[in-house]
Amino acid sequence: MSNSSDWWYDEAAGPMVRPYAMVSGRTRPKPAGEDLTLTTQVRALRTTTEQGTLSVEHLEIIKLCRKPLSVAEVAAYLHAPLVVVKVLLSDLIQRGDVITSGPATTVAPVDLNLLQKVLDGVRAI
Repeated sequence: MSNSSDWWYDEAAGPMVRPYAMVSGRTRPKPAGEDLTLTTQVRALRTTTEQGTLSVEHLEIIKLCRKPLSVAEVAAYLHAPLVVVKVLLSDLIQRGDVITSGPATTVAPVDLNLLQKVLDGVRAI
């Protein structure tokens, strides 16, 4: 039997912190984070502002994002719902602690000969 001070802990699930508690009940990101998608890349800046006002989750995001990660990856590492991560990231974006960019893409030159061969092969079918 657990004592009354252990009401927040479940032996099978671990600590039971409601997601809204991580973000003080907020359900929408600040304007700085409204355009975040699953594939948006997030990277922490080397020079961060005062960290004394940040939550444990904010600090964990900064630590995780020393190398670029997608919003989906951040959510997976934090074991937190996507909406919670977007709210936390919007806080950090507004403060200037992290920056975002679209997903990394590489553009290979188009080989017109290869495309023509594929087209010829499809026509032959």
